[in-house]
Amino acid sequence: MAAERVLAPLSDTVTVRQTVEYAVRSSLEDATDLEVHLVVALPHEANHLEGESKTDEAETLLAKAENWVSEDAGDNAVTTETSLLGTEEYLFGPRDFAETFERYANDHDIDRVVLDPEYQPGATAQMLQSIERELDAVGLAYDEAPVERPARHERLVGSGSERFDRLFAMFWISYGFYLILGDPTYWFDLVTGAAVAGIVSVSLAHVTFTFPLDRIGSPLRTLRFAVYVPYLIFEIIKANLAISIVILRPSMPIDPTMTRVNTRVRSGLPLLALANSITLTPGTLTVRANDQRLLVHTLIPSARDDLFDGSLERAVRFVFHGREGANIPTPRERGDTEILGGEDG
Repeated sequence: MAAERVLAPLSDTVTVRQTVEYAVRSSLEDATDLEVHLVVALPHEANHLEGESKTDEAETLLAKAENWVSEDAGDNAVTTETSLLGTEEYLFGPRDFAETFERYANDHDIDRVVLDPEYQPGATAQMLQSIERELDAVGLAYDEAPVERPARHERLVGSGSERFDRLFAMFWISYGFYLILGDPTYWFDLVTGAAVAGIVSVSLAHVTFTFPLDRIGSPLRTLRFAVYVPYLIFEIIKANLAISIVILRPSMPIDPTMTRVNTRVRSGLPLLALANSITLTPGTLTVRANDQRLLVHTLIPSARDDLFDGSLERAVRFVFHGREGANIPTPRERGDTEILGGEDG
C-alpha cells in the first residue's frame, strides 16, 4: 500500500509514550511505508526567557519521541519528521492550537491525526479548555489513542512534593489574609487563624493550584506582585481622576465603546489577574475573557487608549514572567485591538 502520513501532537504527559506507540503500530497495520510527523506546539514566546526554557523541553520531548518511533517501527520502513510549532507566532487558547494543527496537516498532506487523550499544549503547560472540541470545530478529524491513564483526580493532585507545595502555599496565603482581617498580635487570632488556614488549605489547595508550583519562581512572582499592587493602585487613582474630570464637565464627553483585545498572557491565573485589574480601573470593564481574548467596555477615549497601550498587560506579564516577559509591543502596535461598537465602531 501507499505511504501513510500520520500527525501526532505531543506534550509531556503520562500517556505520550503509549500514544506514539499506538500511532506507529496501528498505522503499520494498513501501510507498508509510514511517515510519522511529531510536533510540539509552543504557547510561549520563543525569544523570551520562559520561551527558551519551554523550547528546550519541547526539543527534548521530540528527541525522545523520535527514538520511540524507531523502537516501535522495528524493521518497517518508517520516516520521522519533527517540528516545533508556534515559534513564529503567538498561540493562546485551544482554538489557536487546533488551527495550527489543521494548517500543518493541510501543508503536509496528513492522512491521519492521532491525539493523546491527556494532551496539553507545549511541553508542560496546562490547557483549561478541551482541544478535542476545537479540533472538531475546525473540521480536523482525529483518532484518540486508546491508552491506559490514571484517574483525572490523580493528575490534578500530583506527586507528594507537589501536594505539599500547594498545601504550604495555600496555608500561608489563607493565614496571612486572616491575620490582615484580624489582630496579628492577639494570641486567639493567631491560633484560630492557623486552624482556619489549615482547613482551607486541605479543602481548597488542589482546586486553587491546578498546576505544579515552582519553589523558586513562585516566591519571585509573589515579590513582583507586591510591586504590582502599588502600581495598580496608582492606575486606579489616575483613572478615577480622569473619570471625575469628564463627569464634572457640563458636556460630559463620554464615548461608550465595546472593544476586543488579544492579550499576551496565558489563560488561567495571569488572564484572571489582567481581566480583574482592567475591571478595577474606572472607565474599563471586562465583559468576557476567553483564551487570552478580552471583551472590554470602555467609557471614555483616554481609558480606551490606556487599554490599547497595554500598560496593565505588561505589568501582569512582569508579575508572572519578569522583566523579559514585560518587554513586548503594545496591543496597538501588534494589531491586537478592535473596536466593536460605539461612535468609533
